[in-house]
Amino acid sequence: MKKPIFWEKAKKHLIHKDKKLGKIIKAYPKDFLFSKSDPFYTLARSIVGQQISVQAAQAVWNKFEKKVILVKPDNVKKMHFMKLKSCGLSKQKIKYLKSLSHAFIEKEVQPNNWIKYTDQEIIDELTKIKGIGRWTAEMYLIFNLCRPDVFPSDDIGLIRGICNCYSLKYPIDKQAAEKMSNKWKPFRSVATWYFWRSLDPIPVEY
Repeated sequence: MKKPIFWEKAKKHLIHKDKKLGKIIKAYPKDFLFSKSDPFYTLARSIVGQQISVQAAQAVWNKFEKKVILVKPDNVKKMHFMKLKSCGLSKQKIKYLKSLSHAFIEKEVQPNNWIKYTDQEIIDELTKIKGIGRWTAEMYLIFNLCRPDVFPSDDIGLIRGICNCYSLKYPIDKQAAEKMSNKWKPFRSVATWYFWRSLDPIPVEY
């Protein structure tokens, strides 16, 4: 597994800019974000992880992968509703996974073109798919394309990690978090990943 080319530079930058975040970074010297490089896989896993904890998402995903065997659009589309429900997926998330599968099968999305798009252009493209909101699109930017400066301010885990790091009363509002994030530019994806890492016993994956 290769770490993003900017990772070490980002760590040095963040440690220099923010001593409290620097302590978290130094606590996980060997850990780093890595990409699965499969657009459908990342988006499907992000849908599964919507609005639940990392541990809960991992448990559901493990069951889902066992049932599907190979996480590909055709396989997910063919899966029976009750089989997917038995993985712990809600009715809504099953609809979203089916919608995502359809979009890929019908080539309504062209991930190969997204490499040259800006972050916002990719978010605009992805949020046309039913079940994909800004948060899911941001997970794609971070975990699939390894974009260095994404800040998912709607993420509960990120806000909790920030509050824990700076001894703030949880939760702080989105605007306050975004204002704080200015000092982590241009590596806010890396800062976000370490705030997540500080909360969970296993690194976050999508």
